[in-house]
Amino acid sequence: MAPSSYRVQTSAHFDRLIKKLIPKHPDLIGHFEEALALLSVDPLNSTNKYPIKKLVGVSAGEGQYRLRSGRFRFRYDVTGKEVSLHYCGLRREDTY
Repeated sequence: MAPSSYRVQTSAHFDRLIKKLIPKHPDLIGHFEEALALLSVDPLNSTNKYPIKKLVGVSAGEGQYRLRSGRFRFRYDVTGKEVSLHYCGLRREDTY
């Protein structure tokens, strides 16, 4: 698979969320850049080597896939060769 074979774009909701999180969590920038690089290559995790999970019971437009990156979670949809980021947030504290 060629590098950058998928086009990654963000929604307005995603942009608002990330702008709120960055001042409190400056390390989010590095995680976001890592997520962009990964999603532009293998958003469907066809190689099974990334922390990506297809969510059950989630319809298109709500973020059918979840990428774990440290404490952060990115939810996105894949349509053809386009990846749409919908959500960025911290892992819930009561998880695990």
